[in-house]
Amino acid sequence: MIDYNKAIERSPYDLHRLLLYFCMIMCFTACMPDTTQDKRKDHKKELHAKDILGHPDYPAISYGGYRQTTRDSQPTISELKEDMKILHAMGIRILRTYQTKLPHAKNVLAAIEELKVQDPSFEMYVMLGAWINCKDAWTDHPDHEGENELENEAEINRAVALAKKHPDIVKILAVGNEAMVKWAASYFVQAEVILRWVNHLQALKKEGTLNKDVWITSSDNFASWGGGDAVYHTADLNQLINAVDYVSVHTYPMHDTHYNPDFWGVTPVESTLPKKEMIEQAMQRSYLYARSQYESTARYVKSIARDKPVHIGETGWASASNGFYGPDGSKATDEYKESIYYHKMRDWTQQDSIACFYFEAFDEPWKDAKNQGGSENHFGLFTVDGNAKYVIWDLVDQGIFKGLKRGGQDIVKTYDGDLDSLLHAVLIPPIKDLILNQ
Repeated sequence: MIDYNKAIERSPYDLHRLLLYFCMIMCFTACMPDTTQDKRKDHKKELHAKDILGHPDYPAISYGGYRQTTRDSQPTISELKEDMKILHAMGIRILRTYQTKLPHAKNVLAAIEELKVQDPSFEMYVMLGAWINCKDAWTDHPDHEGENELENEAEINRAVALAKKHPDIVKILAVGNEAMVKWAASYFVQAEVILRWVNHLQALKKEGTLNKDVWITSSDNFASWGGGDAVYHTADLNQLINAVDYVSVHTYPMHDTHYNPDFWGVTPVESTLPKKEMIEQAMQRSYLYARSQYESTARYVKSIARDKPVHIGETGWASASNGFYGPDGSKATDEYKESIYYHKMRDWTQQDSIACFYFEAFDEPWKDAKNQGGSENHFGLFTVDGNAKYVIWDLVDQGIFKGLKRGGQDIVKTYDGDLDSLLHAVLIPPIKDLILNQ
């Protein structure tokens, strides 16, 4: 500390020397790097799809914030912000939405914007979906050779407008959801329809209407991308593979425990193992089944476009079912098996730099409104009340949800955290001879 009174009593030479000393300090300080400013710049560094897809620091998830049995009841921005905080706390950094006609996607983006204003370090990106329908979709006579041009164009236009409004958040546009797979009998279209809209969006990028770094894709079943039946191997599909920035593929072994159960169950030899080990073996085959669908798709895609990235747009495992996958069916659904599948898929995809939009964040009771026990209502990592299922009990133990709520309720474990009670409800898959060709 300088005593200025004493400094005044000094000679002019001493005073000159003192002033020179101060100048040197000021110059040195000015040349020092401003680390605070650098940190602010780091927060504002613009990332693109190519930077975050498959990056282990940017886990992805499919998200719908609906809490009621109908989508007529839209989640509020406050409710969406609750969910964003919960997902951010568990490390999620990319969300996938599905359509733009309802306010949900627009409000998700608004919620993220508000959270970013409150905290500049808050980071969440979006894969924005535009729903695509065939002509006369959802009627008794859908025309799968045509498309609903007016509605599809409106969907695409809304998606473009949102991407332009939120360029720092929307990093991916997805044309259609399971829109080409032929078992989507109410609405599927031919590949040429998806190709037309993908080309339209790519043209908007070239002319500067859309950010050139936004990636364009379509998110569809593995077979639709050429990973299964050769009926899908068409010239239009091959053009589409070349047109998209990456391929977004879906795989659901849980559904095939009913529809194609050759891999599912417990072998006679395994039937002598402890219960947990029997289930572990069945779930290992389920994981390998999903991986084989991804790999067969990647082989076909790369035979058309060698360097085309392939990521997982959806995969998941329901925690309950009163139908095909539950106690009276394949005995596949419970929180224990859901947890095993989730961690196997996360471990593999993160290790191999594959983005995995795990389906899904929260249970959504509107999906099978007339049958609340239906599996479609139970794919979430959280219940609709915000209870953490077994798959993320460890995150509750770590305290990452402390102070966070959903619908006014704290984030607590299902089954009151009693693993024995949970395991009591877990059923052993059917014991049978299996075709083990993974």
